[in-house]
Amino acid sequence: MEVESTGAIFHRMTALRALLALAVLAAPTAAQAQTWQPHPGAPAVNQHRYQAGQHRFEMDRLRAQAEQREAFARQLEIETRLNRQRIEAARLPEPILPPTSRALRSPEEERVLRQSASGRRAAAASEVGQINAWLDRPRD
Repeated sequence: MEVESTGAIFHRMTALRALLALAVLAAPTAAQAQTWQPHPGAPAVNQHRYQAGQHRFEMDRLRAQAEQREAFARQLEIETRLNRQRIEAARLPEPILPPTSRALRSPEEERVLRQSASGRRAAAASEVGQINAWLDRPRD
């Protein structure tokens, strides 16, 4: 799939705007050929038709602008996806480390480690007890 650059999209949209402007400028002459004759003494311009034409022109302009923004957003999305794929492809894979085997200890070392772990658990439990007692204290 070939990706257009932002400059190419901008030039294409500029050409579409110019074409739309020419079509709008040419439209009043065709509309005048379809005659609407005011009644004698009435104003020469039908205000409602003029206002409807202005609204229609503005809606077309806004629609073209929204389409341009959608096209630009799609282009940015595609570029982002391609950049992300390029970055992920360039990333070095994480090395696969073999699982380490558990260190072998003597029964005496195991007993000392268990006792120190139980001492740490007891200290942590007493500290938590002190914190709980402080949080549960009666407030004046």
